[in-house]
Amino acid sequence: MMKILLNSSYVLLFSFVLSGCGIYSFSPGGKSAIKTISITQFENKTIEYGLSSRMTDLVIDAFISDGNLKVVSQSEADATLTGIMTNYERKPYTYDESDVVSQYVVKIVFDITLLGKDEKELWNERFYSEGIYSADTGTEEEGQVLAAEKLVIDIINRTTRSW
Repeated sequence: MMKILLNSSYVLLFSFVLSGCGIYSFSPGGKSAIKTISITQFENKTIEYGLSSRMTDLVIDAFISDGNLKVVSQSEADATLTGIMTNYERKPYTYDESDVVSQYVVKIVFDITLLGKDEKELWNERFYSEGIYSADTGTEEEGQVLAAEKLVIDIINRTTRSW
């Protein structure tokens, strides 16, 4: 009798485990209705020429590489990503013992919005990123690239991993 109870307990436990597996998804997108995305040219409200265009291209390339959402034209998309570069600055970050700048930091701020097919706002968030580079061996562009890489990762994660 005890053996039958133990066997039936294992069967019951195993069936619960199996039934739970049918609901869980390993897909980061879960069961989202969003399968395609369009990305509009990011607007630039700073004096830093060309950076918002490069950011748009980086975000598009990152979504293509990520592969969770297919990048398509706006008319075919389930959602549209829009962005505005609202702030850009480069300033000294650290100084050496002689009070000479040893590192600079590039700070970039973007307001990003994800809109559904019906133009309904799915989310709107401010993204802040910075890139630090050496004053002796680095360039401002290097700082921009470092900041942009972090920003792109944050945008991808917010868009595809939060459903």
